[in-house]
Formats: sequence, structure tokens, C-alpha cells
Amino acid sequence: MKPTAGLLCSSLLIVLALACTAQGAGYSLTWEAKGSTFFDKFNFITYNDPSLGFVNYGYISVKANGQVKLKPDTSNVVAAGARGRDSVRLESKTLFNGGVFVADVAHMPTGCGTWPAWWTYGPSWPTNGEIDIIEGVNRDTVNAATLHTSAGCDMTSVNQTQLMTGTFLEPNCDTTAGNGCGVDASANSYGAPFNTAGGGVYALEWTTWRIRVWYFNRTRIPADITAGNPNPAAWGKPFAYFALGTNCPASHFRNHTMTINLTFCGAWAGNSWVWGSDSVCAAKGTCVDFVRKNPSAFTEAYWLFNSVRAYQWAN
Repeated sequence: MKPTAGLLCSSLLIVLALACTAQGAGYSLTWEAKGSTFFDKFNFITYNDPSLGFVNYGYISVKANGQVKLKPDTSNVVAAGARGRDSVRLESKTLFNGGVFVADVAHMPTGCGTWPAWWTYGPSWPTNGEIDIIEGVNRDTVNAATLHTSAGCDMTSVNQTQLMTGTFLEPNCDTTAGNGCGVDASANSYGAPFNTAGGGVYALEWTTWRIRVWYFNRTRIPADITAGNPNPAAWGKPFAYFALGTNCPASHFRNHTMTINLTFCGAWAGNSWVWGSDSVCAAKGTCVDFVRKNPSAFTEAYWLFNSVRAYQWAN
């Protein structure tokens, strides 16, 4: 049948509508911490550190170029019996239930006794989950991304070769059964070598069917991230891929607070086996004594952020 003018017009309108929809689809910026307003997005935490760290949370500044610095006290010996060395823990005022999260980090804390992290977690931990995007301790040089959950979240069925560049250190995410399901990033993705290279970008994609984490060094940051239009489909394999579904329901991750902190010692950095496995740190005595008595040892134990952003699917 020969198409009428009306049919042609209708078809054209449908094509144009689909084209516009496709062009408009993607992630839109919904939350940003940057420059002089960085701290407006966060609450400052002053209670005892839940990871048992030797820390008393406190020091922040914004540099003239807009970079945000979070640092510990590097001047004072901590008095015997005090809660710990002054440092910083920020928790977002906004709760998150998915999206793309991008942190442009120029410098991260490093050195014996340090335990920095950029992470998210839900209420009634671990019932509503935890996603560690950047985390390590002491003189580590490789970042680990880790999920912590209650029972019923396992990554054994994930095709690691096909879906990610890393390998699970442990596939069971149940924190009550172990240390969560972690994946190491590439070499030099953390600590001193990360800082020497000028830092880089970490990105998290969290949907109802998967959680993925990427690391891009300063010379390989995707143009879409720089432009503020993140497109995870164009980033290649993540170093960490966590499947959500039958073996790990998405309901394990709800109402997350974004957190940036630096603690000292505690259940990981100060663990006797972890501390003792680094000969440089072990030679300094116990973790708590070293952190308490040596303020000048922590001049490199600071965060320096260019920005932290969160995006939500626009359509």
C-alpha cells in the first residue's frame, strides 16, 4: 500500500522522538562536592571510630586553587589515654540508592598506621551493606574495592575473566563469615605511587543488577568524565564487578551514606599480623605507640580532592 502523507509524518515524528530520547538518555549530575562548598555536603563526625581506630576526628582546609585537603594533626604528640590522633571523617547529608559516583583524587593518605577510605554504607550495618571504593592500609600500593553484607551475598558465579580485570580475594561478601568480598585494582593504584603520578579518578557504578568499580590514572581519565557526562559503557572492563541478583539481592544495599575518612591503626591497619607483615612498620613498635608519639610521620597522610560527584540515570 502506498503510504499517505499522514503516515509519513507520523513515522517521522516517531523516529525523531526516539532519536531525542536516545540522545537525552544517560547520567545527570545530582550531587557535587567541590571547592569552597565541598563541606556543605557533609556532616562532620566526632564520635568514637567504629573501626576501633586510634583517632580523634577534626582537620580540613580548602586551597586557593579549589582543592580540598583533609589531614591529620602532624604537630602534637597524643597524650596517653587520649582517644587518638586528630583526623577527619565526613559523612554525606544525602542518602544514596544507586548511581554513578566519581572522585577525582590528587593525593591520598599513605604511611605506617594509616587507614583511609572513600566508601558508602547503609544503616544497621551490615544489614544494608557497605561498598568500599578506595581503601587500604599502611604502605599499601594497590587499592581494594570490597562489599560487606549480611548473609546471602556471594560472587562465586561471577565470570571474572569476562567481566573484570581483577580477581576476587574472597567471593563471600558476608561480613559475619569473613572480611567481605574484595578485589584488588592494578599496581600503583594506591598510596605513594598513586600520589607520585598525580593521583587519578575512581568511579563506581551502582545499579539494581550490578556494582562496578574503575580506576583511571591521571593520564587515562575518560573524556566523558572530564566533561561531566559519565558513560560507563565506554570505559571498558572495570577492575571489580559485583553481580546483584539471585546470589546477592540488590536489597543488601540501601540508603547509603557516602563517607570519606582517615583513621589510624584499628582492626585492619593495627592488626598484629598486618602490621607485622610490613618490616618497615613492624620496626616502629606497636601501631598505636607509633601513631601517638610521631606526629611528623604523617605529613603524607592527607586527602586532596579536586571533586566528588554523584550522577543519576536521567531517563
